[in-house]
Amino acid sequence: MIKIGLILGIAGACRTDELVNLTVDDIEDVGSSLIVKIPNTKTKIPRIFVVTHVGNMLELFRKYLSLRPPHVKHKRLFLYYKAGKCSSQPVGKNTMGKIPSVVASYLILPDVACYTGHCLRRSSATLLADAGVDITTIKRHAGWKSTTVAEGYVENYIENKTKIANQVLVGTTTSAITKTVNVSESNIPSNNNLENCTNVTFNLNVNK
Repeated sequence: MIKIGLILGIAGACRTDELVNLTVDDIEDVGSSLIVKIPNTKTKIPRIFVVTHVGNMLELFRKYLSLRPPHVKHKRLFLYYKAGKCSSQPVGKNTMGKIPSVVASYLILPDVACYTGHCLRRSSATLLADAGVDITTIKRHAGWKSTTVAEGYVENYIENKTKIANQVLVGTTTSAITKTVNVSESNIPSNNNLENCTNVTFNLNVNK
């Protein structure tokens, strides 16, 4: 459940409640990719995003879906997962929001309380800005109406690049704000009790 939450959350710049409300009918497996629909959003702007065949992401999704008990009456995608099995109980917003902090804790990263559900959405937008994507595309991808919000990620990108230039040219030191998370096939704990803050970005690499 945690790996799928990370993949979909970053691929689609998803809010926590958007992940919680995803249903199996919102995701279409077309073989080479997943087409994911977010029909109900905070800004009332429906979104569609795609998860492509990068690494083993599609295999992880299909494996998780295959564990879904046949007797589940609701359509919610995310179910509680433990000991290699899924229950019929859907995952709530609090559990979904703790996924980044659980991963950070498992990987023994510093400041694990700073990894909140929002960092999945933040990471998606920041990765686009780092790739040089224009503001209009970032707004459309994340479903933002405000250009100011999207511009914030571009400004962060320019600030980071300036700090890197200073390191190269004049030896100025700075602390990194981007954490690279390599999620292995090992089981990641499903529960964690951590307080929240927001300024953390994931650069997600899901390895088999």
